Order: sequence, then C-alpha cells, then structure tokens
Amino acid sequence: MDSTATNLSATTPAGDAANAAEAANAAEPVLSCTGLWKLFGELPRGLTRERAEAMPREELAELGILAAVRSIDIQVHEGETFVIMGLSGSGKSTTVRCLSRLIEPTFGELTFQGANLLAAGERELANLRRHKMGMVFQHFALLPHLDVLGNVAFPLEVQGVSRAEREQRAMKMIELVGLEGRERNFPKQLSGGQQQRVGIARSLVVEPDVWFLDEPFSALDPLIRRDMQSEFIKLQYRLHKSIVFITHDFDEAIRVADRIAIMKDGEIVQCGTAEQLVTRPATDYVKEFTRDVQRAKVMSASALMRSDAPRTDAPESAFVRADERIADVAQKVFDNDGPIGVVDASERPVGTLHRDDVVACFLSTADS
Repeated sequence: MDSTATNLSATTPAGDAANAAEAANAAEPVLSCTGLWKLFGELPRGLTRERAEAMPREELAELGILAAVRSIDIQVHEGETFVIMGLSGSGKSTTVRCLSRLIEPTFGELTFQGANLLAAGERELANLRRHKMGMVFQHFALLPHLDVLGNVAFPLEVQGVSRAEREQRAMKMIELVGLEGRERNFPKQLSGGQQQRVGIARSLVVEPDVWFLDEPFSALDPLIRRDMQSEFIKLQYRLHKSIVFITHDFDEAIRVADRIAIMKDGEIVQCGTAEQLVTRPATDYVKEFTRDVQRAKVMSASALMRSDAPRTDAPESAFVRADERIADVAQKVFDNDGPIGVVDASERPVGTLHRDDVVACFLSTADS
C-alpha cells in the first residue's frame, strides 16, 4: 500500500469518530440507567420492581397502571450520540424525561458522571440542569419578548452570570449555529429552522456535559429538517457532546447515531449500531421496523468485503476504511477499474470491495 494511505483514518473525521467511540466505550458511561421503570396510576401497596417485572402488561393494566417505561438499561458514553427511537406511544419521550428527572422514575438506578442521580435533591438537581445538562425539545419555547441574543443568553442570566460575559458566550453560540447577524431579531422574525437553531444555541450556552434532544427537528419542513441534521452532525463533530437523541425517523437515526435503541411498549427490544439492527434484527418487530432501509446506508465495508488480499502497491484512492459505509465509498469503488482495498483501524489490508457487490447492496433493502 502506498505510504500516503498509512494515515487514512487518522486524517479524516470518520476515522477520528471511530477512534473516539472505541475509546469512549471502554470508559465509564457519562449517563446510565439499570432496570428503569415509569408507572402511571395509583400503585398498590407493596408493589416492588421485582413484582412488577413478573407481571404481564395486561395484569398491570387491570390494576389501572400504565407501564410507560419498563425495565430498561441504557449506557451513554462520552462523545456518543445515543438515539432512542420508536413509534408514537412507545415510551421514548418518557424515557428521556426520566433520564433527566423531569419526571421521577418509579423503580431502578440512574447515574450521572458516576453519581446517583436519583439521590440528588431539588437544589442539586436544578444546579445540574443549569450547568451540566442541555435540553432541546420539538417545540422551541423561545421567549417572544427577547431577541435572539437574549434568548440564547437567558440560561446564563438564570445562573447569575454578568451581562457582558453572558452576551459574549451567547454570541459564540449564535455564530456556531450560523445565526450571526440575526442576534437582534425576535423569534417572530425567524423561520422555523432559525428558531430551532436558537433553541440549540440556548441549550449549548451552558456548555452541558450531556445533551437531551427530544425530536428536535420533527416540526420542521423536510428540506429544513435535513439541513438541520447536517448542521447537528457538524456541531457534534466540533463539540463531542454526550447526546441522548429521540426520534421516530429511522433515516434520521442513521444519519446522527453512534448507537440506536428501538423501543416498543415501553421496553427496549434491541440496541446496537444501525448496521446491527438492519442486518441482524433481534425480533420480528425490529425486522419490520427496519424493513425499508437501504442497506448501503448502514452496511460497512467490512460487512460487504471479500477476504482476498488487495494490492499493497495501490494508491490511497484505491483503499477505504473497514468502518466506512457503503453509500459513502461507492463512488470510489465505481471510479476504480478493479476491486477497492479495505484497511482496518491499524491500516492493515483486510479485504476488498467489488463493484458487483456494491451495486447489489444499493439495490437491496432489509427485507430483500
């Protein structure tokens, strides 16, 4: 392999992201929950987590209890975008509110940065939300009487930060989300996409350690939504936040997620990368949920490569990384006369990608 190819993964954003994700997964999670439940209704005396786990959903319903979240386990690592998705009523929004303690879990353990979040009192919890947690929801909830600068700076005003400092920090966030020049506009003077950018800037101005986003783009028009997804991806690459992202759109999840948890009836039925969910669904529900996904969007070069050895004297343009998605490397495959070499994280050749296999991948969906 040409020497120019030896730093392939180290000099590209995707390579950096893959290395960061690998390191993050080896560390203690920033946010985690174990056996987390949220029950709505009047609970009978003596109902424990162990007893609830042994009761079918129908039996709980007969008692007038709705199991909105049922015994879920989640770990979110530093710098990871963890997507929770499911259909309406699956429990995903209730889950994110339990993780941030906007609503109180009924049972389970919840830790944030190694500390028991359920043990935090009201004052400590308010302090965590002001300084360490950022939240963006579907409805922007901007303050109509404040301009963009005032809206973005508002969380810092609540913290008691001086006006000069909060406006300086707010302007940095306004520039980061591409609204420079709009800082004196009021919400009614902005488009939906611009208003959502204000909401994102406002949530980031406190420099949170974990960022909760509950269907942040679902109220936007399709073209604006895709633009906001792209901006979100750029922001995450620059900021490297630990993110819990809620969506019902699998295409959106594929674009933004490191890992995806699919929920049904308050339970997580499978958690993994998009590729794992599409190529190895754990249940018929997951298989149906991912049925129309084009495999080229989620499959990595390593999943499609053949085991034959590539040419070692080929130029950099004839190699791709094993973790790159087929849709992202297809043009390189089509532009070369022969097979493309595949290298692992250590730049060692591990196989080849062939044009016929890539074409077949583009023509297939999860159910074909």
